Amino acid sequence: MTHRRLDLARLREARGISLIETSIACVMMVTVLAGLASLAAVATMHTENEGHLSARTAEYAQDKMEQLLAIAFTDSTTNTVVFPAATIGGTGLDDGGGLDTAAPVDGYVDWLEQDGDLLGGGTTAPGSWFYERAWQICYLQADNTTCNTTASGVKRITVITTVRSSVGAALIPKSTVVALKSSNF
Repeated sequence: MTHRRLDLARLREARGISLIETSIACVMMVTVLAGLASLAAVATMHTENEGHLSARTAEYAQDKMEQLLAIAFTDSTTNTVVFPAATIGGTGLDDGGGLDTAAPVDGYVDWLEQDGDLLGGGTTAPGSWFYERAWQICYLQADNTTCNTTASGVKRITVITTVRSSVGAALIPKSTVVALKSSNF
C-alpha cells in the first residue's frame, strides 16, 4: 500500500506542459516569424534591385562603352544602335547625345529586353524594353571638367543605363560609366 501511495504522489508532482503554456509559446513563435517574414521580403527586394538589376545596368553600360571606345576618334557614321555596329547610318563618335533617359536623343540611345537582347535605337521605346542605354559624347576642354562643341584632342564618353521598373517600387537602379578617348586612338 505504501508503494502505491508513493506512485500517486510522484504522478501528482510530475506536471506536464499545459495547453495554456503551449498556446502562449505558439503565439510568441508566430509573432517572431511574422517579423522575420517582413524582413525576408525587404531582403528579397534589395537583393533583386541592388544585387541583380544594378549589376545588369553596370554590365550593359560597360558593354556600350566598349563598343563606343572601339570606334575611331574621327568616326561620324558608325551606327552603334545595332549589333554588330554598321559602318553607315549612325552618329559614330560625333559630339552629341544626352543623359536624360526621359528625353533620349536619336542616335544616342538604345533599348534592351529583360534578357539583354538589343531591340535597336530610336527615341520611342519598344513595348518589350526593360533596359535603356543613353550616351553623350563631347569634347573635353583644357580644364578637364567642361564639355562643349569646340574640337579638342580628347572626347568624354558617358553612358547611363537604367531599368524600366524595380521590385517593391524602390528606387530605379541606374549605372553610369565615363571614359576619355584621345585623338591618337
